[in-house]
Amino acid sequence: MADNLVYRLPQSFETVEEERRHRKERLAAALRIFGKFGFEEGVAGHITARDPELTDHFWVNPFGMSFKHVRVGDLILVDHQGKVVEGRHPVNQAAFAIHSQVHQARPEVVSAAHSHSVYGRALSALGQLIEPITQDACAFYQDVSLFDDYTGVVTDVEEGKRIAAALGSNKAVVLRNHGLLTVGDSVDAAAWWFITMERSAQVQLVAKAAGPVVPITPENAALTHGQVGSDLLGWINFQPLYDQIVREQPDLFE
Repeated sequence: MADNLVYRLPQSFETVEEERRHRKERLAAALRIFGKFGFEEGVAGHITARDPELTDHFWVNPFGMSFKHVRVGDLILVDHQGKVVEGRHPVNQAAFAIHSQVHQARPEVVSAAHSHSVYGRALSALGQLIEPITQDACAFYQDVSLFDDYTGVVTDVEEGKRIAAALGSNKAVVLRNHGLLTVGDSVDAAAWWFITMERSAQVQLVAKAAGPVVPITPENAALTHGQVGSDLLGWINFQPLYDQIVREQPDLFE
């Protein structure tokens, strides 16, 4: 009986064109999900996907377009100098300044996600990290860092380099007085890490406001990180959300 069970795993591709289309579809879906969850704040926020062929280029949502409206055909391709080489819309300069440097510093990273979500901003205003107080939060145990500075809107690649340095080899970084940023080896993983990090920030803030929290021991936090903190698990956790948004909003593929 077990031999007949279907387990979903990341796809492999025969051509670079197939992989590019797949990444763009996942990117559009992730943006729609962020919009549905209320993660946008005006024109702030962006998710990127490295192009599988032009690896110093990335796909990103257009500047000034609602997450809720982004379709595959709206995505823009940006080169390493910040020039839009495919697409009809401009790029958010903060998106280029931050994401270009993260992608350059971490060649294994396919996707990076950042937005001005409510609880992420609240946590960042405190200069706190995600703490191991729940099972889900353990995905970030010793895997999140703090960019402990704020100098205004990020429009300079030098600031992007500092953020990339603060991220280091981790899956996430808290940008003080700014918000959250996550990365993954797929769009699915990067998006899921952002979603669960935002929710973990909410739980942490609520729990601490209610009273003293009971932390998970370092040994068990490390064990749990090994169980729930891999990019494969991030990819798996994203699939139900992907299925939901595709069924609800199939126009995203246009």
